[in-house]
Amino acid sequence: MTGPSPVGARFFVDAWDPAYGASFEAAGGSGPAAPSSAQVDADVELPATDWRAIGPRAGVRAPDVVLLVDGVRRIDASVWTAEEDGGSFPGIAASYAAGVVRCDLDRGAAEMAGSRVGRGLFTASPSAQDVVAGTVRYPVHRVSGTGELSKLPAAVQAPLTALEVAVSDAVRTDGDLLVVDGPLRSRRNLPRTLGYIKTQHSQYLDARLTAVVTGLAPGERCPVFRLGTAWGGWSWYLRLPVRAGAPWAGIVRVECSADLTVPEAIALADLSLVTLPRFASTPYKDPRAPQNLVPIAGLERRLRGMLGDARLLHRVLTAAARGMRR
Repeated sequence: MTGPSPVGARFFVDAWDPAYGASFEAAGGSGPAAPSSAQVDADVELPATDWRAIGPRAGVRAPDVVLLVDGVRRIDASVWTAEEDGGSFPGIAASYAAGVVRCDLDRGAAEMAGSRVGRGLFTASPSAQDVVAGTVRYPVHRVSGTGELSKLPAAVQAPLTALEVAVSDAVRTDGDLLVVDGPLRSRRNLPRTLGYIKTQHSQYLDARLTAVVTGLAPGERCPVFRLGTAWGGWSWYLRLPVRAGAPWAGIVRVECSADLTVPEAIALADLSLVTLPRFASTPYKDPRAPQNLVPIAGLERRLRGMLGDARLLHRVLTAAARGMRR
């Protein structure tokens, strides 16, 4: 065994299991990837020149009920159609599921409050029909364009999002807080809803404001700013409980609807700071700690189990395809 290597530039080991990628997509290894072209208004809660870390405000308490919603998806098989003119279109048979965990903070209890499973055959083929594989049906979801195989997995997001909205709408009550795992996208009209982004792909802030974010202590957030992306909205970063490590360790981005007023957005940012850290995971329990929230991790496991046996579905899809060729 050799001795330690010579020390050069500092480096950090990401707490996430490498099988899940990284907690940030690095460009040069120091933070999120290439700067975003989105316009950013940083003079929302504080003037950009006065940006600083913000801690929990006095009198702000977590809501009694927090709903956390998430979805999972899986490609069961890749398929190709045989058109009458001799052409062919690629497709994917996919399964997806959405569920919501209801966390009663007053009682200290959490339970799955609703879940649904969907399946579909995603293809640009004009002749494709629903596929029935045993007792399982894959309805056709016709995609636009030429339907390249590499772009088909993204087509699953829209029906999955619709499923997430449906399961969360069914269990909402007055005064609760809904946390969506991932960007809000088309869910920005939902009341009292936060988008929770645990992996940072884009760098929205300039170097000086980014230094405020990477300098956050656990349990602190940066001021609210506005993103001028296609979906738009108010956003802020906060750091979850985490041991000292890489500059972006434990950093998540949170967003809410652009339809809210500035005071309403700030109130949600304050609420997130006293709510989200209590759900943070720990490294010995979760390979994506602390960003993968404990209720979400449990929900993901339940939902993947609801998708059914992937090998069995692949076999019945293969059998169904053979039957259609006879």
